[in-house]
Amino acid sequence: MASFYLLASILLLIMLELSGTGAQPPATPPFSDEYSITWGQDHVKFFDDRQVQLSLDNSSGSGFASRSYYGSGFFDMDIKLSNNSAGVVTAYYLTSHTTAHDELDFELLGNDEGTSIIVQTNVFVNGVGGREQKMSLWFDPTEALHNYTILWNYKHIVFYVDDTPIRIFSNKSPIGGSYPTQAMQVTASIWDGSSWATDGGRKKVDWRLAPFKATFQGFSIDGCQSWGWSSSNCYSDTDWWSQESFIDLPADQLAKYKQARKKHLVYNYCDDRERYPVLPPECPE
Repeated sequence: MASFYLLASILLLIMLELSGTGAQPPATPPFSDEYSITWGQDHVKFFDDRQVQLSLDNSSGSGFASRSYYGSGFFDMDIKLSNNSAGVVTAYYLTSHTTAHDELDFELLGNDEGTSIIVQTNVFVNGVGGREQKMSLWFDPTEALHNYTILWNYKHIVFYVDDTPIRIFSNKSPIGGSYPTQAMQVTASIWDGSSWATDGGRKKVDWRLAPFKATFQGFSIDGCQSWGWSSSNCYSDTDWWSQESFIDLPADQLAKYKQARKKHLVYNYCDDRERYPVLPPECPE
């Protein structure tokens, strides 16, 4: 699914190297190699261990998580959503699971038929979030799988939808900004967000339309595994996602970023002066 230019260039090099030996590029690993179900086991359906469907009804949602924790890397997942899903949240995120946790969020907020689905991103550092940005998607994510990616290195965190960067959260810790420092687990789930997800909580889940189903595939992880709580051992320029081409995005990617935000950004906490009379140090992102 991913037409992502970063990953594509690496895969091309691998294929070129293997073509001279007659070997085939490695297949995407099965779900069970990297992930395990964490809750709602009876609301999970497998398709050949390479595609997983999570469902939500009025008895339970469901979720899964990576077997390892990571301190930096390239994390992506192909996701297809349910339609007519007002109040439903389908999430793909990284989290440290500590009390004062770090977290990097993709939250896909359900909609009524005929309205756009919103993708919300958020960044938590040391238990503090409130860094929401919301964008309307320029396609129907209920019709096919689309790719959602988080690139995390010592310079910045970049959120992508398909091959378009939609958010760049820079490391401004040297000037007092917040930046994740904890190793995080890759997680996905579907759950009831009636209290806030659609129209500020005015639209609730209509359980008559349940079950709501979200499909996930693409279970490979390119990340630095961390054996402790800190991510500091993973901020190395020897990792491919920390090389020069990933530190400064190419001009064509920056152009896509600016165009997407101009057309589709509907909320940015850095513009909310009522909520933040004094802007956080990382603003503007």
